[in-house]
Amino acid sequence: MMHGPIADQTESPSAATGNTPAAVLGRALSVCNTIIVVLSAVALIAACIILSYSVLGRALFHSPNYWQDEAAVFLLVGVTFLTSAYVQGQRGHIGIEAFVGLLSPMVNRVRLWLVDVASFLFCAFFTWKSWTLAHEAWVDGQVSNSMWSPPLAIPYGLMAGGMTLLCLQILLQLAAPFAGAARR
Repeated sequence: MMHGPIADQTESPSAATGNTPAAVLGRALSVCNTIIVVLSAVALIAACIILSYSVLGRALFHSPNYWQDEAAVFLLVGVTFLTSAYVQGQRGHIGIEAFVGLLSPMVNRVRLWLVDVASFLFCAFFTWKSWTLAHEAWVDGQVSNSMWSPPLAIPYGLMAGGMTLLCLQILLQLAAPFAGAARR
């Protein structure tokens, strides 16, 4: 069922106006997210090509593949986590809108802020654990259990980097009302 635009989604996407630290961080994060989205599109195409090559290689030439599945998974992990800040910045996540129409605009702003606080707390914990995992994989030289044996620090680092960007995006959205910007 399609609904019209929700009040908190029709406002300006800028985090703050002027030259405040929130505005500078918002612009920097926006540029970073744009670059990541373009690179992620390329990575998705590469994953498709790699998996297609894997299937054709096995079906036509009966050749074993040691690296294709893992390479595609690494690319997909990077795409998933690194683009999460972009999705959050667009408020493109799935949300339950059962109460949005019933609540006043002020209560909806408070609700949205509280959801962002809870999201930030969860994502901050996830980020911390991701960096811990990436660090352990790097220091211990952990590799996957396949014949190719790529370092596990690669997907763990992509996960940690993406979660860090997501935390920055949520922090920016939390700071927006205090920096004089409209909430999204």
